[in-house]
Amino acid sequence: MLNVYRYMFKIPDLRGKILFTLGVFALYRLGATIPVPGIELDRLDAMAGQQPGGAFGLLNLFSGNALENLSVFSLGILPYITASIIMQLLSVVIPRLQKLQDEGESGRAVITKWTRYLTVILALLQSTGITYLFSRGSSFTGGIVLIEDYTPTRVVLMVVTMTAGTAFVMWLGELITQRGVGNGMSLLIFISIVAALPSQFTLIWQYTIPTGRAPIFVLIIGLFILMVVGILFVEQGQRRIPIQFAKRIRGRRVMGGQSTYIPLKINMAGVIPVIFATSILFFPVLISTSIPSTEGFFSAVRDFINVHLAPSGYASGATSWFYIGVLFFLIVFFTYFYTAIQFDPARQSEMIQRQGGFIPGQRPGQQTSRYLGRILNRITLPGSVFLGLIAILPAIASAIWAIPVGFSGVSILIVVGVALETMKQIESQLTMRNYEGFLT
Repeated sequence: MLNVYRYMFKIPDLRGKILFTLGVFALYRLGATIPVPGIELDRLDAMAGQQPGGAFGLLNLFSGNALENLSVFSLGILPYITASIIMQLLSVVIPRLQKLQDEGESGRAVITKWTRYLTVILALLQSTGITYLFSRGSSFTGGIVLIEDYTPTRVVLMVVTMTAGTAFVMWLGELITQRGVGNGMSLLIFISIVAALPSQFTLIWQYTIPTGRAPIFVLIIGLFILMVVGILFVEQGQRRIPIQFAKRIRGRRVMGGQSTYIPLKINMAGVIPVIFATSILFFPVLISTSIPSTEGFFSAVRDFINVHLAPSGYASGATSWFYIGVLFFLIVFFTYFYTAIQFDPARQSEMIQRQGGFIPGQRPGQQTSRYLGRILNRITLPGSVFLGLIAILPAIASAIWAIPVGFSGVSILIVVGVALETMKQIESQLTMRNYEGFLT
């Protein structure tokens, strides 16, 4: 790994890609500091100490704290991620999309174009909702009203600005993929999370060290390191299903007879279940902000949502145990759901049989499909439990010690995963160039 850092700047082509990627990072972070027109700038400082949670916190995390500043890049790349997930789910139920995926590069280009259109639509909807929340002084802003004059003209200006910022960020991500190194969208999320980590640890420091709770700060740092080590261990884990291809004779040539394997990752779903779960838990809290402040049934519903389903309290930073339990259950459920969509045992079995392969000890067809399904269920269980624990451990620490733990399991998972994948791509490019110093 250290050889990669030593030699990746010695190849002019690779050095140019890395410098281009770093330049895009600088441009992206610059845009995250420019506020949209129409907000009360003098009230942004009062929000600096707030620590949003749930889907709102996820938006703020993926934008590198740009959302709490209500900048032109407030939405970050999350609308594009959501659009990509929606298109991937629709491809399972819509034959037309499935056919486009099977057509290769031309079909994927059409799906990418539709994903961009859907990204703009989602950005319009999300920016409208965000401006509404920021104008009401909801719990997400700690009761602070950032948009005093909520007129249609001002709202349209802010919505268009944030939507254009999302489209620009999407273009930057595609530029990194084409001319830089690594996956552009993943790297933009990576740099956003890394940029937000110092402020999150500073907030933990303010809640622990001045109040004489230094051991808690040390324990949280240890929890962070433990999560990084655990993610590194699990992300590299996979179950390899051996595949044997039968020998075929064509003329005087003997073809086939090779053996390979299907790598099934323990955490095949990645961070998608966490995004789904936090987004679902975000809707009740969003609805509670629209419930009128009257006594009676609606007031009881609003209080229940704010106490049990709100991800964190701004005054104490404590997290509800009911919220933690529901979040863990939803993550496990969506892990199974998304894994079943991503890997179809029946389709995989049919593909293996069509290519003339078989799993040793298993008959092609129905038996192979059942075998793959059984193996998939076995590795999905520890993977889903691991993902749920990684997501709720910071929330558990927040509930026990009543402090806002800013970093989340999903942020560490993304940072570690993107870093590993990017370094693997740099290693492969060095290997392709047969760089003598690297190979030796």
